[in-house]
Amino acid sequence: MRKTTTGAIARLVGGRLVGGATGEECVHGKASVDSRVIDSGDLFVAFEGEHVDGHDFVSAAEKGGAAAALVTKTDQALALPAIQVEDPLAALEILARHELESARASAEPPIVIALTGSNGKTSTKDLLHAILAPVGETIAPVGSRNNELGLPLTVLELTETTRFLVLEMGARGIGHISHLTDIARPDVSVVLNVGSAHVGEFGGVENIARAKGELVEALEESGTAVLNADDARVKAMGTRTRAHLAHFSLNDSLAEAYADHVRLDALARASFTLHMGGSELPIALTLTGEHHVKNALAAAAAASAAGVRFEEIAAGLNAAEQRSPGRMQVSELPNGVTLINDAYNANPDSMRAGLNALAVLGRERHTIAVLGEMLELGDESAKAHRDIGSYAARSGIDVVVAVGEGARDIYEGVTETRGEHEGAVYVESLEDAPAVLETLRRPESTFLLKSSNGAGLAKLGESLVRAWGAESTKADNRGEKE
Repeated sequence: MRKTTTGAIARLVGGRLVGGATGEECVHGKASVDSRVIDSGDLFVAFEGEHVDGHDFVSAAEKGGAAAALVTKTDQALALPAIQVEDPLAALEILARHELESARASAEPPIVIALTGSNGKTSTKDLLHAILAPVGETIAPVGSRNNELGLPLTVLELTETTRFLVLEMGARGIGHISHLTDIARPDVSVVLNVGSAHVGEFGGVENIARAKGELVEALEESGTAVLNADDARVKAMGTRTRAHLAHFSLNDSLAEAYADHVRLDALARASFTLHMGGSELPIALTLTGEHHVKNALAAAAAASAAGVRFEEIAAGLNAAEQRSPGRMQVSELPNGVTLINDAYNANPDSMRAGLNALAVLGRERHTIAVLGEMLELGDESAKAHRDIGSYAARSGIDVVVAVGEGARDIYEGVTETRGEHEGAVYVESLEDAPAVLETLRRPESTFLLKSSNGAGLAKLGESLVRAWGAESTKADNRGEKE
């Protein structure tokens, strides 16, 4: 956060100074709702939740160095100077909007790049970070912070020297992205794809396209819309803006960023030739999965729109590493076992991408796909899960394990394609899964865990890494004692 005072914040958000605040206290760090990550000068935001009340952690925030707190109640002694408001989320949004507009009025304003899409947002954001960070101070937080709370908190990480601000914008209905762009208007809008994620909430794919296109409509004429030329619904969004248009593609050599000579190595890592502006350079990604080629093209086109040179773009892509957890996160375990945790989010498109990557690895290894429920698919849920089961069965993967009641249709899809007891396992609960997976583990096995975050497979993956990885530590300790 750019340097300010508690008094200035109170005036801006319509709050009241409490907790002994004089209005002169200096706030110069980020805003945070987690007292465990507070640094000196931060603003601690105390939300009163259903299970946890942030007001109980004001003292912890004070010990961490917070300069002030944003609170809704003062029925207990406050350890920090504070600003009392009725709605802390609304206050954060006002504060974030003001901070960004103030930064834009400076001599060297930051460039705001916003991304949306049914899948690939976080991976593309991380690739953009790899490109932009060596060029100038870049804010692109680890993980996914793409909602009404995460976005303003990200904006409030701005400093006087920030050059690039990269934001994810998610949507669960019409108008959601418009609300986020009202907080942080983009200079560059990137639309990756229109798929079936959250189709149950939107009521149809066309409504998803309408909602994602709000990111393009938010651009001023001086901005740039970066669009996927291989997705007809995304490409059509070019008619919804007067801003400049830039396209990325795997098929269209006329796009501003396109790739050819795509190859996968034995670990399913893609290499390709990147073409931009009449120039070309080789790219070798360290990320697992061919789908990252399209993410890399989107990041390249967005970085170019933000003024980054082609050579810097290529260097950033070649140096990019896995940054956010739960997205094709690869763990190498004892006895040659590999576990890929891609269970932060899932929809039919991203499921197929993960299975494709596992199939490539399966050319030389024993492969196990551990699949959980894809949430928010509405009336299409049962069919979508059966289709994924059938797709997995046809992909050459050795064993498909469906975990949880919501994934039963995946198991049915596998058995309908392969037949009963042919590489298909159904596990009723997460608690039963570790024992079942233990029976399937053997040297040189590769496991893929894929589900929506709410299905819980991400935590299952973390526990397997701890348990199976600990075996190596125990063996080493026994060796030391001998």
